[in-house]
Amino acid sequence: MVDMTRSHTNAVEVRGLVKHFGDTKALDGVDLDVREGTVLGVLGPNGAGKTTLVRCLSTLIVPDAGTATVAGYDVVRQPRQLRRTIGLTGQYASVDEKLSGRENLYMIGRLLDLSRQEARSRADELLERFSLTEAARRPAMNYSGGMRRRLDLAASMIGRPAVLYLDEPTTGLDPRTRNEVWDEVQRMVAEGATVLLTTQYMEEAEQLASELTVIDRGRVIAKGGVDDLKARVGGRTLKVRPADPAELPAMAAVLRETGLDGIGGASVVPDEGALYVPILSDEQLTAVVGVFGARGFGIAHIGTHLPSLDEVFLAITGEKATVSDTITEEVAA
Repeated sequence: MVDMTRSHTNAVEVRGLVKHFGDTKALDGVDLDVREGTVLGVLGPNGAGKTTLVRCLSTLIVPDAGTATVAGYDVVRQPRQLRRTIGLTGQYASVDEKLSGRENLYMIGRLLDLSRQEARSRADELLERFSLTEAARRPAMNYSGGMRRRLDLAASMIGRPAVLYLDEPTTGLDPRTRNEVWDEVQRMVAEGATVLLTTQYMEEAEQLASELTVIDRGRVIAKGGVDDLKARVGGRTLKVRPADPAELPAMAAVLRETGLDGIGGASVVPDEGALYVPILSDEQLTAVVGVFGARGFGIAHIGTHLPSLDEVFLAITGEKATVSDTITEEVAA
């Protein structure tokens, strides 16, 4: 998890952002802040407006209403200055297939006004970081899908942007490559970059994001830290593992008979030899443990955990995020 304590100002500020595509309102008054030197994870189901938001903030499309500033520049009034401070990786790799990997990166470096020497040096550095050195001289058309994706990510980072937009950056990547991308994002943030990350990989959001914003139907419906959002949707779950697994059914029956206030149904998981009890307060936890002690059940282990981020997403949006989802927003096409 990225350290949040060292940032005091916002690199990105969005207020009341609106964007229509015909009769479709892709963004409906979005507000969000991204603090300098942190990662903001933007979550939402397909068509929620995440890609439209990124395209507005990267000056690819003009919002219909509202304001947005990035690194101090207004996205509508100062687009040219803003483009020099940002990097963008979209949902699909966008590299020149006729050029080699090194030529792609060198060209982008020169377009960003890097000197010839600096563009070459930075290209070689990123080719090594993304395990592309051996393929550096090969045309990108001969790269695998994962290699093209890594090259695209390298291209977005070559100018050492102050603000980096990553729109579903690891979709379709194998676990090893995904970890390499995560490592590079964390390295950039440690060096002072700010990242706005859209994703439906819950593990990715927990690994990288300091704070989360959940968007649905073009509106922000929840925001906060990972643990804050977890605490808002269902409290904690108490896991109890008895000394004798054969007592699990009896323990669940005791909770039903006792009828403790606010305690829902307990779930027995025989494969784990455990009982799961949803609780909302420390008082409920104490009451459950007290009931088991009074009835003479031996406890081998007891602990609590917050709901998973995937469960949070489901509770807030009503849709389950899966790693097989490929995010497309037709209104932004």
